Amino acid sequence: MKAPRVTLEQWRTLQAVVDHGGFAQAAEALHRSQSSISYTVARMQEQLGVPLLRIDGRKAVLTEAGALLLRRSRQLVKQASQLEELAHHMEQGWEAEVHLVLDAAYPTQQVVSALSAFMPQSRGCRVLLREEVLSGVEEALLEGKADLAISGLILPNQLGTDLANVAFVAVAHPDHPLHRLQRELSYQDLETQLQIVTRDSGRRQQRDVGWLGAEQRWTVGSLATAATFVSSGLGFAWLPQHMINRELSEGTLKPLPLGNGARREIRFFLYPNKDRQMGPATRILSDLLLQHAQNPAAPVPT
Repeated sequence: MKAPRVTLEQWRTLQAVVDHGGFAQAAEALHRSQSSISYTVARMQEQLGVPLLRIDGRKAVLTEAGALLLRRSRQLVKQASQLEELAHHMEQGWEAEVHLVLDAAYPTQQVVSALSAFMPQSRGCRVLLREEVLSGVEEALLEGKADLAISGLILPNQLGTDLANVAFVAVAHPDHPLHRLQRELSYQDLETQLQIVTRDSGRRQQRDVGWLGAEQRWTVGSLATAATFVSSGLGFAWLPQHMINRELSEGTLKPLPLGNGARREIRFFLYPNKDRQMGPATRILSDLLLQHAQNPAAPVPT
């Protein structure tokens, strides 16, 4: 790639000429001589091979090409300023990136609310968001791939802070054989039916969580896939209520009438990476995740 022939300072000079209404005004704004401003613009036109300004009476006016290039240059100069500002923040210990890993069962809306509040405070810090299932969150912490992690597991040797309870509801399609029994169900009823479970995304020590007493189980890669299977009439599952509220209200899913265990609450925790010092951006995001964690789910339709 060829090196740019025109510098950012030259683009800033052209912008000043246009924004302040002329060479003399730009010179005053930039604390430079008028002759240096004129030379800079003339040199730019020579380097680019394109006329940027034309004289209309006693006023310099942008050519069509000049207007286009000036418009593009504003974004270039803005990005350069943002880059310098980011470098300044990094010098003060502000992180360039924060890696957030969360269990896929945690309510997305609560995370979106926290990130929306974080954006105006981020100072250019990027958030890298990654979803895992069960022990996949723990592995990300252990491997140093997470600055913050949200998990529904009590992780050994980790100090987590309470976030929120997430309700899991036992559901099946309204036409599923379990609903056609038209009575309170027992675990013996479930044992004869297909259960849909979601695979642990961890690689080291995968965990099985929840009731797994059905003789036939199908394992899928995501909670969204599990919800699709069950709402299509294929099997039953315990699914996060916040993910299936629409299906429950539309009637494509219906809670199973279990005497016990129809609904269970999983407590989710926020874990910082204990092996690295929390920077200012990570601390702000952590505080916002805690603030936006309380969002009770709607009652389950019966």
